[in-house]
Amino acid sequence: MIEFRAVGHSFGDRVVLADIDLELSERRIGIIGANGSGKSTLARMINALVVPDRGSVHVNGIDAARHKRQVRREVGFIFSDPDRQIIMPTVSEDIELSLTRIERDKAQRSARAGAVLAQFGLADHADHPAHLLSGGQKQLLALASVLVTGPAVLVADEPTTLLDLRNSSMLRDVFSTLDEQLIVLTHDLDLLSDYDRVIVLDEGRVVADDEPAAAVAAYRALMS
Repeated sequence: MIEFRAVGHSFGDRVVLADIDLELSERRIGIIGANGSGKSTLARMINALVVPDRGSVHVNGIDAARHKRQVRREVGFIFSDPDRQIIMPTVSEDIELSLTRIERDKAQRSARAGAVLAQFGLADHADHPAHLLSGGQKQLLALASVLVTGPAVLVADEPTTLLDLRNSSMLRDVFSTLDEQLIVLTHDLDLLSDYDRVIVLDEGRVVADDEPAAAVAAYRALMS
């Protein structure tokens, strides 16, 4: 359960979020809205990358503002540009880096890295330079590097923005198999067609909250 209680936030004089009250318990949730609607700010509050000026955010009962490190163990975050998250020279080294804070034994780290690379179809690329992967493979590597640490929640901010149709479809298929609670911010409305819930933000407020078809219809009407 992720809870927003009377959340508000401003950047200078600009109000980004106002009076957000949400309980997010469904397995797959989409968040949509125009650029500048407050989506990314709201998403970053879930793992305390942004702390609200007013109100509170709790993740599985943990106050995100007060216990940032604990919340970040619960919440994994992937960005639209995987190059922001891929740090190490090779694919396997990048996975193992994610494991250093939870697994001290090098052999265990290597075994876990191998397993997650196999899960995401990257086992044959384990020793390859990470920067030479395709866009879709990079996004899968970023996802694997987050999921290998065992978060309960995954937040994905525009994960298909830099992907072609084939790789977008591949990522959609991967998302459909995840056990973790998934919250996706996107302009790719088709990605959300089989989600449990879609929330529409406009000018920092929730203006629709429904099953995908109804929420997307409300968003289209808002933008027309």
